[in-house]
Amino acid sequence: MAHLHHPFAPIYDEHSRILIVGTFPSERSRFCGFYYGHPRNLFWKLMANFTETEPFPATVEHKKQMLLKNGIALWDIIRSCEIDGSRDSSIANITPNDLSAILNNSAIEKIFANGTRAHEICKKYSIDSVKLPSTSPANATHTLEKLMRAWSVILDAQQRNADKCV
Repeated sequence: MAHLHHPFAPIYDEHSRILIVGTFPSERSRFCGFYYGHPRNLFWKLMANFTETEPFPATVEHKKQMLLKNGIALWDIIRSCEIDGSRDSSIANITPNDLSAILNNSAIEKIFANGTRAHEICKKYSIDSVKLPSTSPANATHTLEKLMRAWSVILDAQQRNADKCV
């Protein structure tokens, strides 16, 4: 198993209201140089649907803009770890990311964990998060429609936060 350090910066700004955390970038994401790079990972399709973004954001910059425009921050909970390929189940010797820079320089009110393993790691380090089903292609039991229903809680959080600004 290789010991790797997280290659990407977090995505957030002072207007970010929700934070979505994954575990650690997959091999494909590391190769592509950005979050959720596997073509069968449903994360970007979910975000485009929730934010009603048309056309689908094809570039890294458009994906970042889509998130920031909608108050969504993105990072992973792991700063470094040992990992075999892309399997979350193989992750060991974790050093967590310090979320304080995001939390202190944004309006984050809720943290959502993309998958069980991300949620477990959040709990281990006393980070309060809402567990959502993984968007990974390894989670073959969840279609885009099932994920849309489960992940709709982020829309509720966005709406509650938007209502506070009125």
